[in-house]
Amino acid sequence: MSRKRAVVSLGHEALGYTTGAQRDAVRVTAGALADLVEENYQLTITHSNGPQVSMIHKAMTELRRVYIDYTPAPMCVCSAMSQGYVGYDIQNALRSELLARGISRPVSTILTQVTVDPYDEAFYEPTKVIGRYMTKEDAETELKKGNYVREYPDHKFRRVVAAPSPIDIVEIDAIRALVNDDQIVIACGGGGIPVIQQQHVLKGASAVIEKDSIAGKLAADLGSDELIIMTSVDCVYRDFGTENQTPVAAMTAEEAKEAMALGQFEAGTMLPKIEAAVAYLEKVHTGRVLITSISKGRDAVKGRAGTVITA
Repeated sequence: MSRKRAVVSLGHEALGYTTGAQRDAVRVTAGALADLVEENYQLTITHSNGPQVSMIHKAMTELRRVYIDYTPAPMCVCSAMSQGYVGYDIQNALRSELLARGISRPVSTILTQVTVDPYDEAFYEPTKVIGRYMTKEDAETELKKGNYVREYPDHKFRRVVAAPSPIDIVEIDAIRALVNDDQIVIACGGGGIPVIQQQHVLKGASAVIEKDSIAGKLAADLGSDELIIMTSVDCVYRDFGTENQTPVAAMTAEEAKEAMALGQFEAGTMLPKIEAAVAYLEKVHTGRVLITSISKGRDAVKGRAGTVITA
């Protein structure tokens, strides 16, 4: 019996917000992923990295402040660092969980770059907040470098970077080769390392890529049977957060588009997930999308929980 191929997108809840919390969280996440393996899924895993890349960026900036000879790490390098250490924790936790269940499957992390358009409109209106709170003087220094900052109450400032749309996954052939060999792959962590292609050279971009967006693209590029988005809620809701909140068990991609047009989904939370679902289904018409929480993953793939979106 052939395995179902699925791309699984993990949100912040799956990883925690600090190094210690991440180690604890991935043990729970590994259990949910192992449940899917036991349900005969072949997994390609991608994940968020917002708190992690922000922490790395803070650390590298402070290192530069203390040791003047150090060069601050650019965003692309911070993203690469976060891919490495988040992938390290997930692959080791999942490998251990599988072995404890008597399952021997290779699990590996691929450092993944994703090309973006240098003229993407997102570069002109950055929205993703990263790093530490800065003084006005530090903020002015960032502005002189050509970076963007956002002002908060009490005269505090933080840097903001662009979130451009992904174009191509550079290492897709390597990911596909491992998937075809029935291995479990962790790839495109944090949306992938954003790079700009200049002839044959890849140059890191000062940006981040929305992880749900890359999850939809990765699932489409691999021709996956399913895209499974694990988030902090058990399913999609209409009128979320109101007294009329209603769970949605199933919808079509067309119904999802109509709901988006009516403003049903909040930007930065559920909206990117629905957009990713629609983008994937427009490429893989026979696929399906599951949106649910980590704790409901196994029930969701059996049709007992979550929201199913189909073409």
